Amino acid sequence: MNNPANYLRIGALALMWGASFLLIKIGLEALTPTQVAFARILFGAVVLLLLCAASGIGLRGHSRKLWGRITVAALFANALPWVLFGLGEQTVDSGLTGVLNATTPLWTLLIGVAFGTEKSLSPRRLSGLLLGFAGVLLILAPWNSGGLFGWGVLACLAAAVSYGIGFVYIGHYVTGSDEGRKLPSLALAAMQLTTATGLGLLTLPVNGMRAVEPELAPLLAVATLGILGTGLAFALHYRIISDEGATTASTVTYLMPVVSIVLGWLVLDERFGWRVVAGMVVVLVGVALSRTRTAAREQRPTSTPRPATRA
Repeated sequence: MNNPANYLRIGALALMWGASFLLIKIGLEALTPTQVAFARILFGAVVLLLLCAASGIGLRGHSRKLWGRITVAALFANALPWVLFGLGEQTVDSGLTGVLNATTPLWTLLIGVAFGTEKSLSPRRLSGLLLGFAGVLLILAPWNSGGLFGWGVLACLAAAVSYGIGFVYIGHYVTGSDEGRKLPSLALAAMQLTTATGLGLLTLPVNGMRAVEPELAPLLAVATLGILGTGLAFALHYRIISDEGATTASTVTYLMPVVSIVLGWLVLDERFGWRVVAGMVVVLVGVALSRTRTAAREQRPTSTPRPATRA
């Protein structure tokens, strides 16, 4: 790495994003899924707006067209998946949720191919795609009566698919637009979470108007999720991309599910059999094969830092 301090930054980012599934699980002890998602978005937006203000980055003067596109991005990359993860974790362990989230690069590639933003699917990438989804089947074992397949798992996978749609859309219509290219990633991230706050408000009527239980641990968990796991994590990811490029920053993808499983085991005493661990390894190998790692694709901060399986 150009800057050795970025090893620590990547480790911190993996910890913050990997811990997000544990924090959601704890937050659900006192809040509903829509309340957890809205609080996370709100805290994250405030942090990013403060960072923009401290950096002298303004968010005014942009076209309605850009704001409209950012709103679509916020729907698929923030508001919708974060509500879905909350719904899923009502019945799914936090560690397993982190593993299912690791499938996002696979969905992103598949959706990119379907919509033509990915022009080529080499044998290597195709094998990675097939291997990754084989790992998902190994984890869930739908053929087994004792398998993990259920509506909560479907919600988590739907969240990963939503991320994939959001990332393809962002790359083509937001950071790929003439106006979007001119803006710092930190500004785009702040704009995205600001619009996501409005979308989060719209979800609150869905069981989000219930009185919040005044329990300290869940409230602290959600505040930490928003401030550290969303706001500061976005900014940290932006810094790593700025120093090292997107390919190096994307290594956090391989650390997050490991962190989520370890934290779920240590904090919540979640237990995982050999099939989940083996499936996670297969998924991550598939993700590695499906990615293109060439210097030509190494990007500096021209794209919005992405939550949960970034770059």
